[in-house]
Order: sequence, then structure tokens, then C-alpha cells
Amino acid sequence: MSKALALDSEYQGARKGADFLRHLEACPPELWYQGKRVENVRNFAPLKNGVATLAALYDYQWDHSVLMLETVDDRKVSRSFSITKDRSDLLAVGKALLTGAQFSQGMLGRDPAYLNRSIASFAGSADFFDIGGRTFSHNVKEYFRFVRDNDLALTHTILNPRANRRIGPAFQDDPTVSAHVTRETDAGIYITGARLVATLPFADEIAVFPARLLDVSDASKDYAFAFVLPTSTAGLKFICRDSVDYGMGPKNHPLGARYEEMDAVALFDNVFVPWERVFCYRDIDICNQFYDATGATAHITYQVVCKNIVKIEFFLGLISLMIRGSGLEGFQHIHEKMADVWAGWQAMKAFKSASEAGARLNDFGMLVPDWNPLEAARFMFPRLYPRIVEIVQQIGASGLVTLPTSEDLDGPLRAEIDKCFQSMRLEAADKIDLYRLAWDASVSAFAGRQVLYERFFFGDPVHMATRIFRNNPCSDLMDRVNGFIRAK
Repeated sequence: MSKALALDSEYQGARKGADFLRHLEACPPELWYQGKRVENVRNFAPLKNGVATLAALYDYQWDHSVLMLETVDDRKVSRSFSITKDRSDLLAVGKALLTGAQFSQGMLGRDPAYLNRSIASFAGSADFFDIGGRTFSHNVKEYFRFVRDNDLALTHTILNPRANRRIGPAFQDDPTVSAHVTRETDAGIYITGARLVATLPFADEIAVFPARLLDVSDASKDYAFAFVLPTSTAGLKFICRDSVDYGMGPKNHPLGARYEEMDAVALFDNVFVPWERVFCYRDIDICNQFYDATGATAHITYQVVCKNIVKIEFFLGLISLMIRGSGLEGFQHIHEKMADVWAGWQAMKAFKSASEAGARLNDFGMLVPDWNPLEAARFMFPRLYPRIVEIVQQIGASGLVTLPTSEDLDGPLRAEIDKCFQSMRLEAADKIDLYRLAWDASVSAFAGRQVLYERFFFGDPVHMATRIFRNNPCSDLMDRVNGFIRAK
């Protein structure tokens, strides 16, 4: 095996949390936070709880191994790497993805399973990577085995920073801002510039995938590539945003203190990429087809729909507890709000089932979920999710504003708190626990980041609508209506 596809201490198959932490300590990425380099990523206060959560997710998969793991070559591996060949494979993957999402109540948008589905799609459609004349299929298959057999976590980036959003990176006033090739050698290529947005920058590896819709010109070829690297690669830095973990602990901040996955800008400073780590190079046509032709878009969207089903289930449970605790079940506007969330839940489950029922083999022999239901799901959810959060805010009202902390409950005013903060069916301490969760799901910095994340998870919703409009001309339906008009 190439040194580029090896670990100093390999662990074969599905790993445990301790394996992830050991590798992070041995090969930490260069993270920058509020102007300073993070010296100890594992124990850095704004990130340590998110790091611990990711480690716990690896232990969780062993606790749910019947659904989340499968045996390949006499070793247990994550089922999220499955290359689906028939519907039973897809259904098994779906059960694993739902189970994995339940670990975080759907709050981890970059559960490693998300990018695992991409890498599996590329490997299952590896011949695609030879279409442009260069033979990268071997790289794709070897990397898939490397990541699956070591159960690595990936972050990724697919966006170029552009001051002028109407033109591509090659035509900006400063074309060196976006990550681009500066040199090519027999051993590999060198990359300099920035890429957006790397969520989970403390992952093991980063996948730098093509930015969509590159213009077809020689000037843009230096920006047309896909490659994968360890996040600890020399010359690679990550600038992190403010943490949404306030440091208040899970009692006060039940979501933010657990599920801070962090977002960062990736900066490449003359970073060397070995050829065996390259998936495509200077081929704009391949870059523009990269996701759809391989089935990766459908498979990662399928994972997201599973995650979103679980996320809505969490909110249904939360809202139901708020209604019951405050005795609000007699109000009709409450019924309508609950029905809005319930209908969205049913829609997401129906989209998932429809995508499974309509799954077809692609040109490379990999079973891919039907795209149309998934496209509908990813168009609907960014509109549904802010409404769900708004419903929590409307039901919680001022009760989400004046919440004591666990320190208050342990302080000298406990008797007054017990008297003032009780609800119809909840003692004060129980109501405070419930409403702190509702606050963290709807009001806090964590909640705000979740709303923004879901709004733009798949990019500009207007561009998404344009894609749907262009790809669905409804010609047959127009003919049917015209036939009705003309019938006598």
C-alpha cells in the first residue's frame, strides 16, 4: 500500500471512539480559533465536547452493530460504506442511517455517514473516473478501501470563495484566492488558496471535491480537481468560526454542549497532493458530472433525508412534551401547529420510501435511490425546518427567555424558583430542563446555526428551484391539458 494510503497504526474495520481519539492526538489538524492556533484539539474547550461526541458515535455503532455494521472480508465495517447492488442492500443502509442519526437526534449534519455514502458511490461507479482520458478509477477504489477499512471520518469542501458571485474563480480580480493548482510534478500537484466550508475540521481526512458549474475554459482548469488528504497535511490550515458551545455543560446547553461539529475555511499554502490521492484533474466536464453520474448526490441526499426524519421526530417529541407539560392540548391553534410538523414528518418518510421503491442501477452497476422524491425532499425541508423551529418558539413564548440555570437550581433561591417556574403538569426543575432543551433547539446560537445550515445545506434554494424547473418541463402534462381543452 502507498504511504499516502496508510496509517502509522492501522485498525482494521469499524473502530471505537478510543481509536479516533488516539489518531486525532497523533495527527492533529492545524486549527485556528480567534486568532490563535489550537494547541490541543482534543482538549480545547470550544471543541472538546464535539470531539468527544464524535468518539462516542464510533462506540455507538458497536452498541448497534446488528444494524450499523456488516461483515466484509472477515472484518466488521460500517454499513454506511455499503456499495448497494439491490434493494435489500439499500433498505439495510437506510436502517443503519436512521439508527445512526438517532444518536444525535439528527443534529449532526456531518455525521461521517454522509461522506461515507459519497465515497461508496464513487467506488461503486469507479469507471466514471476514467472517462476523461486519465485513469483515476484505481485511486478511487483504493481510497474507498482505505477509508472503509480504517473507518475514518471525513470533512469536505465544495465551494470557492468569490467576491464577485457572477463569475468563476479564474476571473475574479484576484484569481489566487480560491484553491488552485500552482505546480504539477511527476509525484503530484501543489495547491494554494481557500475553500469553503469545511464542517467537522477535526475529522481524519478532507475531501476537496469539485465546485459545481465551472465554466468550460482553459482558465478554469487550474480549479478543476478532486482530491483527498489527511487534515494534518503540512500547509493545510482551518480557520474556525465562534463555537456554539457556550461552555455551560449539557444540563444548561443540552444540544450545543454535545453537538458542536464546527465549520471552518480551509486554507491551502503550497499543499502537496500525491497523484494516488487525486480523483480527477483539469477536466471540467468530469467535475460537472462528478456527483450526479456516480449517484453520489442521490446517496448523500438519501442519508440527509434519513437524518431529517429523525430530526423531525425529535421536534415532535419535544413539542408534545411542551404541550402536555403546560396543558395546551385544548387550543386549536396548537393542534394546527402540531399537524404542520406531523405532516412534514410523514412527507419525509414517504419521500424516503418512494426513493427506495424507484431505485435503479446506474450505468456502472450501483443501485441508486430514485432522485425525484429526494429532490422534492431537499427542496421542501429548508422551508419546513425554520417553520418547525418557529413553532417551538411560539409554544414556548416568554418561557424560553427567562430560564434559570442549573447553578440557580443549586443556589439559595431554589425555593422561589420551585414556586415561580412550575407549569400545569411539571415541577419547576422538570420544566426548566425541558425548556432549556427547547431554547437550545430554537433560540440559542446552536439553534441559529442549525436553521442557517438547513436553509443552505444543498446550496442556494433559488438555484435549486431553477434546476427543478429546467429538469421538469411537464411536457406530457401540458399535452394532457391541451387535449382536454381541445376535446369537444
